[in-house]
Amino acid sequence: MTAPTTHPDSLVNRALVGQTERMEYVGRVPAPPLDRFIDDIYCLTGVPRHRRMNVPPMPSAHLFLNLGEPARLWDSDPSVPPAMLSDGWFMGVWTRRFLFEFPARVRLVGVHFKPWGLSPFVTMPATELRNRWVPVDDVWQRSVERIRDQIGDIASAAETLRVVEEELRSRFAEAGRGLDLVRHTGERLETSYGAVPVRALAEDAGVSGNHLATQFTSHVGVTPKRVARIYRFAQLILSVDARGPVDWAGLAQTAGYFDQAHFGREFKDFTGQTPTQYLALRRRFPAELGFPPDNGPMPAD
Repeated sequence: MTAPTTHPDSLVNRALVGQTERMEYVGRVPAPPLDRFIDDIYCLTGVPRHRRMNVPPMPSAHLFLNLGEPARLWDSDPSVPPAMLSDGWFMGVWTRRFLFEFPARVRLVGVHFKPWGLSPFVTMPATELRNRWVPVDDVWQRSVERIRDQIGDIASAAETLRVVEEELRSRFAEAGRGLDLVRHTGERLETSYGAVPVRALAEDAGVSGNHLATQFTSHVGVTPKRVARIYRFAQLILSVDARGPVDWAGLAQTAGYFDQAHFGREFKDFTGQTPTQYLALRRRFPAELGFPPDNGPMPAD
């Protein structure tokens, strides 16, 4: 799921309107220095238009605090058992798709971290959060009930976001040089949508490619090459406008895919669908413009 770009002190309020119900998203970018590691903090409430969402790899890690009914998650790897999560969970960077099922009525507080963004807030190794959902109390011991109690009865989304931001600020710890290196090179991948070669990133930083890969694995859970792939794919899929003809070859080349066969394989691997199947799905279930939870994830029902 992607995050809006807003001023740190502003709120973004987007409602998905149905016939009688709506899903409301209220989010904001936290104030510095958290904004270097977090894209946004948000509240998601109401009745979802689609219960099941197929979520491709996106350039983010997550924290979810569930104030409503349990949510269900399935890994695209069939060897991983599904989970029902009721309180809260962390998710590191995912390199494959997963399936998320909303409850009938949603009340959820979330944090979109940048790929390297969890590192200053948790002591668990990033590799142990990669492609996994982990209960909050396994990461922040004996904290989820206290946090839920703080925000459980708050009616104002703005106040809820303030409480969560203060919790994050209390847990923020400046990391060493390794994270500075990862953040600097990660930001270049972010702004270039993964187009800067990893070799150039390492040379510009004055380190070897192996050293850069080691630091990324330590703080992100995956290599910079993998992060670049995810940024590249995210840029492509968010560029698709299903309302008109789609020039897949042109989009793929713009995103840095110069081998069409490779593009087709990666698209199917990341979404579970061919580009043609994906386009048909988006035309059947259009993403709501300006509604961040519709960016990237696809209806699976």
